Amino acid sequence: MNREDIIKLPKLDLHCHLDGSLSKVFLEKTLGRNFTMEELSVSMDCNSLVEYLKKFDIPLEAMNTQENIKAATVEVMKSASDEGVKYIEIRFAPLLSASNSMSTKAVIEAVIAGIQEGSELFNIHGNAICCAMTHQPIEDSKSMFKIAREYYGSGVAGLDLAGDEANHPIGEFKELFEFARDLGMNFTIHAGEAGPKSNIKGAIDYGAKRIGHGIAMRNDEELLKLAKDKGIGIEMCPISNYQTKAVLKEQTYPYADYIRRGILATINTDNRLVSNTSITNEILFLQKKSMIDDRDILQGIKNAIEVSFASDDIKNMLWKEL
Repeated sequence: MNREDIIKLPKLDLHCHLDGSLSKVFLEKTLGRNFTMEELSVSMDCNSLVEYLKKFDIPLEAMNTQENIKAATVEVMKSASDEGVKYIEIRFAPLLSASNSMSTKAVIEAVIAGIQEGSELFNIHGNAICCAMTHQPIEDSKSMFKIAREYYGSGVAGLDLAGDEANHPIGEFKELFEFARDLGMNFTIHAGEAGPKSNIKGAIDYGAKRIGHGIAMRNDEELLKLAKDKGIGIEMCPISNYQTKAVLKEQTYPYADYIRRGILATINTDNRLVSNTSITNEILFLQKKSMIDDRDILQGIKNAIEVSFASDDIKNMLWKEL
C-alpha cells in the first residue's frame, strides 16, 4: 500500500492528545508570537518521556479560554479529516486548563463544542476522553470524573489517566478507578509506556477496556494472553514510543506481533504536533522499517472500530465504509 492508498483508507485515531496536537500556525496566531518546530516538537533524539512532556507547556498556554479550546479542537478535527480519519477520540486533561475564570465544566463543554463543529464541517465523527493526570490529587480527579459523567454519551465517551507513569505506579490510583467503575464509564489507562508491565496488569485488573501504549508487556506471554482473552484494546503510538525511548531504535516495534497473536492493537498518533505526525505517517513509518504488511494495517483499523468508544450507529457506519 502506498501513501495515497493509506490516505484513502477510512482510519481511526483513538489516542490523540488535544494539547499535543495543535498546529504551529494556531499557536502563533493564538499566542501572538513565532515558534520554531524545535520549540514545539521532538525528534528521535529525545531522551525520555519526561523530556517529551516538556513540549506541552506552550500548547497549554494557548488553551486558556473556551474560545481557544473550542478552536483548537476544531483544528485537530480538520487535520485528522484531511488525512482520511473518519473517527477520532480526542483526549485532554480538563484540570490543566480549568482556572478561576474557567470551570472544569466550561473546559469540557468547549471541547465537546469543538468536536461537534468539526464533525459538521469536515466529514469526521469524534468523542472526547477526559484525562486525570498522575500528579494531580485523587480527590480533584474524582471531582472531574463526576463532572465528565454528566456528558457521558453526549460528547464524552470515556476517561483516562496520563502523565509521568514511571514515577506514579498504578497502585496509587486504585481508588480513582473504583470510582470510575462506580460511575459506569468506559476508561482507558496509559500503562506500560515508561512504566513497568505491572502497570498494565493493574490497569486491566481495575477494569480498563483499553491500554494506552502497552509496550512493556511485549515479552510477557501471560500478560499478552490476558490482554487477548479479555479483548483489551491496545492504543499503540509508534513514533512517540521511539521518541520517548519506550522502544529503542534498534528494537522491533511490537504492533505486528500483537496483531498476529489476535490482540486488539491499533495505530494512533498520540501527539500530532509534538511527534510531528499523522496516522498516515505512523503507518508509513512502520512500513518503511518492514515491520508491518497490508493485512496488519487493515486489521488495526478493524480493531480500532471494535474497541472504540463510539456509539453502535457510528461503528456500523465505519464498518460499511471499510
